[in-house]
Amino acid sequence: MTKVDGRAARWAGQQERRRAGFVDAALAAIAEHGPDVSTEQIAERAGVARTRLYRHFDGAADLQRAIAQRAAELVTAELEPLWHPEGSPNEMIAAAISTHLRWLTEHAHLHRYLVRTLPATPEGRTDVRGTIARHLSRLFTGYLTAFGLDPAPADTIAFGLVGYVESATTRWLDHPGTLSLAQLTDQLSGTIWAMLDHTLRAGGVELDPDRPLPPPEAL
Repeated sequence: MTKVDGRAARWAGQQERRRAGFVDAALAAIAEHGPDVSTEQIAERAGVARTRLYRHFDGAADLQRAIAQRAAELVTAELEPLWHPEGSPNEMIAAAISTHLRWLTEHAHLHRYLVRTLPATPEGRTDVRGTIARHLSRLFTGYLTAFGLDPAPADTIAFGLVGYVESATTRWLDHPGTLSLAQLTDQLSGTIWAMLDHTLRAGGVELDPDRPLPPPEAL
């Protein structure tokens, strides 16, 4: 039986707590200074020197990944009710869109920071987009399977829809005044339903978007 080194375990726990504290400081610095926040500003917010900050991270890329992971955890908690949807397709879509838009608008600086700093690779996409898309993919898979359709398109649809919403919202944030938040929500919701309806009709399934839809396990 391997003996656990208590001091090593305590040190590892302390290191994780320090990393978490620095990530929280980074989120606060991004909210204050915007997506072009510097490492010096993050360190200042954390109350340490820049060199001390990097004792806990393997360079800037490691810090950026930790920030992205924390953002993913925050959005997962925020959107938790959406992974167990209720109501009609239109109500489900509107709830998902409005919640996502609220998160993006309330965390606009963080959203832009993630877009600018993370590489567009599977390893880099531990951020908000990937988190939401994976949850939606599982939800779509459940419904397509329940309707007797091939669930293979679920992943493509989910990532495509999240990318569409994110791109449209980023454009809207950069050009305020073109549409109200309610108008943007309606426009995005209508387009998303049209895409989902097309997939369902291709498999011979027709749904009334205003009729309550039970969870996939109840179909």
